[in-house]
Amino acid sequence: MMMPSVFGESLFDDLMDFPFEKEFFGRRNPLYGKHAEHIMKTDIKEMDNAFEMDIDLPGFKKEDVSAKLENGYLTISAAKGVDKDEKNDKGVYIRRERYAGQCARTFYVGEDVKQEDIKAKFEDGILKVTIPKVEHKAVEAKKYIAIEG
Repeated sequence: MMMPSVFGESLFDDLMDFPFEKEFFGRRNPLYGKHAEHIMKTDIKEMDNAFEMDIDLPGFKKEDVSAKLENGYLTISAAKGVDKDEKNDKGVYIRRERYAGQCARTFYVGEDVKQEDIKAKFEDGILKVTIPKVEHKAVEAKKYIAIEG
């Protein structure tokens, strides 16, 4: 049966949001709501000598975004705060629908990649990260010793 929708969301989503669903399927992220999976959409392109990642971070500024490399894992995180009691000469907010909080994604890039080799640039709400391809050290083949007897 077709359900009416506005902007891709069912008009009955809130009515059909039963408590057992939250317990069974897990809690929804209250920060981003039912569309949390759309945050930090990432495209990864393989080039001859590097991987290029484009990560969508709409609404964030460069100073809100950070990247950390640890044990071969690259973690991109973004945090944004909003002062709920903000006042100015034009009035007080009575409703705010834009989000505040943090989000993060982690990618395994390999333990041979060095922090200084990763390049990142933030422009127009898109974080562009370039990760060089690194020759992985060959794993030494296990050599078995013959046991006599």
